[in-house]
Amino acid sequence: MIKNVGIIGSGTMGAGIAQVAATAGCSVKLYDTKTEALDKAKADLEKIMDRLVEKGKIDSTEKERIQNNIKYVSSLKELKDSDLTIEAIVENLDIKKNVFSTLEKFVSEDCIIASNTSSLSIASIASSLQKPERCIGIHFFNPAPLMKLVEVIPAIQTSEETLNISVKTIKDWGKTVAVAKDTPGFIVNRVARPFYGEALRIYEEGTATFSEIDSAMKEIGGFRMGPFELMDFIGNDVNYTVTETVFEAFYFDPRYKPSFTQKRFSEAGYLGRKSGKGYYDYSSEMNVSSSAVERSIDKEKSESIFNRILVMLINEAADALFWNIASAEDIDTAMTKGVNYPKGLLAWADEKGIDWCVKKMDELYEEYHEDRYRCSPLLRKMNREGMRFFD
Repeated sequence: MIKNVGIIGSGTMGAGIAQVAATAGCSVKLYDTKTEALDKAKADLEKIMDRLVEKGKIDSTEKERIQNNIKYVSSLKELKDSDLTIEAIVENLDIKKNVFSTLEKFVSEDCIIASNTSSLSIASIASSLQKPERCIGIHFFNPAPLMKLVEVIPAIQTSEETLNISVKTIKDWGKTVAVAKDTPGFIVNRVARPFYGEALRIYEEGTATFSEIDSAMKEIGGFRMGPFELMDFIGNDVNYTVTETVFEAFYFDPRYKPSFTQKRFSEAGYLGRKSGKGYYDYSSEMNVSSSAVERSIDKEKSESIFNRILVMLINEAADALFWNIASAEDIDTAMTKGVNYPKGLLAWADEKGIDWCVKKMDELYEEYHEDRYRCSPLLRKMNREGMRFFD
């Protein structure tokens, strides 16, 4: 049973994971090399707890219990009594491997050493350890206390015991677990690429504006945010880097090709909400509300945009299943719980019809003759055999 938890990195993600573990009753040590970062994490948690008390979500006794469960430390040695450590630092493989190899010297042989990486190879991170079988990916989504999904990613070195304990622990913390294969982007960051990439492609072709594309996905598809709103929320620099990482990791598969539009916006410092300007202008609330929605868009054009992006998402989800990245259930759970999609993509494919999916993909390929638009072999097989993803 996991009782003592060490969190490496006190940024937004690390502090959020610490809050989740502390709320579940674990004794948590939050580590960072910078004392000012630890002070900020402590002050931020105080504000979060106060808001929860104000909203009646917790009482003052619960607030004190959660806060007392977290100790802020500036030495890795302080994590020596951990049953589980979760690293949440910069997405740099060399830095992570160095931290892991150092940490292993202090913790017990039974301690599970996990990474919160969103796209880096767990097998590569595990190779830095003397006991790589204890290493696993435990990927939370931001903000960790609110987002229900956690991807759990065993490396080829990971033991069955490490996987089982990790899954049970995350479930005990009140999260929904999706187990994913150790491939670039895991489930969510792989399957979601067309939501951004195809939207950018449609814009670059001059077919529609940012707001027209966003409106189509929200009004026809029921998505909470359109692709450009979401990229502005995530940050164009962050989203572009993830796309570039996945593209390179998949040996430059054209399906994941980054966009020059996003690259230029990132280079210009138009990062989105955090910089005050992205695809939309955030200098005032009036600018945001007036530019982010264009309700006069032609319905036929809107449906065409939505169908194109949706079928690309479905095709990517089907291919993830074809390559055994995760089960059909976990793929759909990951997309609804991890990025708040209105429906699971494979369930959506059943609803639209597998024949519709194949036809739409073939139409795109016939128009462009690019490998980007190749139909998943699984969709073709299912269409031939009259199969569905779910009964």
